[in-house]
Amino acid sequence: MHNRHDPRVLPMRDGVNPSCVVLPSIVHGLLLDFLVQRLPAVSRADWLRRLGAGEVVDEQGVAATAQSPCTPGLRYYYYRELPSETPIPFEETVLYQDEHILVADKPHFLPVVPAGRYLQQTLLVRLKRRLGLPELSPVHRIDRDTAGLVLFSVQRATRGMYQALFRERAVRKVYEAVAPWRADLPLPRVHESRLEELGHFFRMQEVPGTPNAITAMAVVEQEGPWARYRLEPITGKRHQLRVHMAALGLPLCGDGFYPEVNDPPEGDYSNPLQLLARTLSFTDPVTGQARDFASRLQLRALASLG
Repeated sequence: MHNRHDPRVLPMRDGVNPSCVVLPSIVHGLLLDFLVQRLPAVSRADWLRRLGAGEVVDEQGVAATAQSPCTPGLRYYYYRELPSETPIPFEETVLYQDEHILVADKPHFLPVVPAGRYLQQTLLVRLKRRLGLPELSPVHRIDRDTAGLVLFSVQRATRGMYQALFRERAVRKVYEAVAPWRADLPLPRVHESRLEELGHFFRMQEVPGTPNAITAMAVVEQEGPWARYRLEPITGKRHQLRVHMAALGLPLCGDGFYPEVNDPPEGDYSNPLQLLARTLSFTDPVTGQARDFASRLQLRALASLG
């Protein structure tokens, strides 16, 4: 399945751009049967409803029907739907917006993009719906559990220039985290290791080999058994900061995945991960201006942790 959106075919609906599926080069039979087999999460009855409502449209803008035959290589667009979503009771804030970029301050627990059981309750769809920006797209991602800054591209024409900044490591990202204090661990330090998938798609682990993940670490303050850390990822591997801190015996406060999986049930917001994307700095590739953004969100006070 592809996610390329052609606004000439179907418009954004309630903050959601249509998804796209491409028929194989060799295919026979009815489109309906292909959709049921290719996208089984949608029932046959639901595909019939969508086809009857004209909500499955080919790349020429022609609505398909239940009797439409498969045409090799043809693209079809449709709207992704979820039967119900539990509202996430935390609001994002737009810190900056111009014709090229948007910077949002994301709360804990809110995913950046649609996936799994999240669609409307994602940062991207909320912003599209609220601001009417059909080409809005995140230039980078942070975890659902992490709070803080996310940079978006507002228009497709200049998106690649901002994506290149991250690819070329031309963006300085600084995070703040709360974790245990170790008096025996020399800081500041630069931690390097090789990270690979653990076997579960959402977890990573350190393994022997050439390092592919680098994090600069420093202590900001310390009180009792807890400390506030300044973390600067030089690379951008998934869960990098969480894995590196846990590997040093400093699992982040509220981490439900490292070092062990203890993910809270849906709707439990009592113990947010104490990790915040605090600042983003870069030279704007379109305007040449120096860009420096800072989150307005705060992590827990060390004294409150006991």
